Amino acid sequence: MLRQFIVALGVVAVVSQAGLAMAANPDTGPGCGLGKLAWADYKNQKNIAPQVMMATTNGSFGSGTFGISSGTSGCTNDGQVMADQKTTMFALLNFENLTQEMAQGQGEHLASLATLMGVPSEQHAAFFALTQERYTALVQDGETSSVALVKTLNDAVSKSPVLAQAVSR
Repeated sequence: MLRQFIVALGVVAVVSQAGLAMAANPDTGPGCGLGKLAWADYKNQKNIAPQVMMATTNGSFGSGTFGISSGTSGCTNDGQVMADQKTTMFALLNFENLTQEMAQGQGEHLASLATLMGVPSEQHAAFFALTQERYTALVQDGETSSVALVKTLNDAVSKSPVLAQAVSR
């Protein structure tokens, strides 16, 4: 009898702690990582399918633990993704499209990247021209790193007389 009482008391303690945790953080999804970022625009994120896709993406790329330990991929103390991380993640997920549009000097992925980098919409044409002119330097042969691409783009923007003043960093 005493043993059953102790087990029941333990179950109540565990369940009440889980309830408190759920009340403090109503987001029961995967939380952060590449999966959360990749599936962020999916409607009804509380449904099973998007949560499974987020968790699977995190598990496949190991980004959950890396994101948590490094403060990247949406895993930060305040729950906000830093602007540079958003830009780098966007470049990672859209690298092929971005490089094609940079060569063409236009495109919706390139416009989105410009917006993420803080380029005002009235300066997008100058940004597009910069990426097209400097395409070879921006996308070096064999370089497939979104981090390197964003760093090189930031450097090019900061050296551009027109864009350096327009971009608020």
